Amino acid sequence: MKTIVYKISETDETVWLKAAGGVLAAGGLVGIPTETVYGLAANALDAEAAAKIYAAKGRPSDNPLIVHISDISMLDGLVTEIPGTAQKLAETFWPGPLTMIFPKKDVVPYGTTGGLDTVAVRMPSHPVARKLIGTTGIVLAAPSANTSGRPSPTRAEHVYEDLNGKIDMILDDGPVGIGIESTVVDMTGSVPMILRPGYITREMMEAVVGEVRVDPAILGENRDKNFQPKAPGMKYKHYAPKGDLTLVSGPDEKVVKKIRELASEKLAAGFRVGIIATEETKALYETVVQGNSKPVVMSIGTRKDEDTIIHNLFDVLRRMDGEEVSYIYSESFEEGSRGKAIMNRMLKAAGHQQIYV
Repeated sequence: MKTIVYKISETDETVWLKAAGGVLAAGGLVGIPTETVYGLAANALDAEAAAKIYAAKGRPSDNPLIVHISDISMLDGLVTEIPGTAQKLAETFWPGPLTMIFPKKDVVPYGTTGGLDTVAVRMPSHPVARKLIGTTGIVLAAPSANTSGRPSPTRAEHVYEDLNGKIDMILDDGPVGIGIESTVVDMTGSVPMILRPGYITREMMEAVVGEVRVDPAILGENRDKNFQPKAPGMKYKHYAPKGDLTLVSGPDEKVVKKIRELASEKLAAGFRVGIIATEETKALYETVVQGNSKPVVMSIGTRKDEDTIIHNLFDVLRRMDGEEVSYIYSESFEEGSRGKAIMNRMLKAAGHQQIYV
């Protein structure tokens, strides 16, 4: 299969819309930009098309897909019940990076929901995604457009790197705006339950609907092999770079000292080492030297603006792969309103390898 790439900025809208719409109508796969990460889109109501997503990504079949809509009216055709709290959240945060889980209608195949009687739905705010859904009338299943377990794609180049030859088309609209996946909240219980933290925080939702709970498994490692995930990423390792990633947590000065020590040890043993720092600490690692070897030091952003850390997270992991490092050491980011979202991704990327100092 040849993967065709359309650069949105260089292509007439009618051309890419017709081409992508044709692929989707025929049951094919299209990599599309959203405001969170690039998604791998297929007709959500076509079980065979959904199966192609799992095959292209190498994704476990019990890991549910998120269905994307372009208008609130589309929700009625997918779910059996819309609680008042969900209506309020939709009015406040849609279109945007919030996914809600509802009891599904029969029209949504189990091949899309990972065998569950619930369906996860969101309305993206990215103009390309919304235009594609709205013009074709096709609701799209669209998990991240990457090989399962790898860092999520924030650029079309990442999609091409992982899925070239496995999917029909990629719509390239440059880097995404946010950089991590949507918040996922389960609306099937009496109180909304966050199953995956994201850009929309618990505090933001509670300001709209009152109490919102957080699944205790979010920052823990789920070791139950029989666990059936309601939301993407609850069961399996995600976002992993090729190098062995370890997070170091604690007071800033002790974290810097420990990372310098760990990097020095691996450099002395002949390994190529990467360090994920911030603008505030990058220079403190650039003086680490062992013989003729120095670590690859990359800034993930500034602690003064956690959105920069969110935006750069997956891109930094991908760039570390490009440097072919064997070991990566990173500072931790528990603080801030979106610290849970950042650490949820980083802990999964590290396989829950974390050192406390």
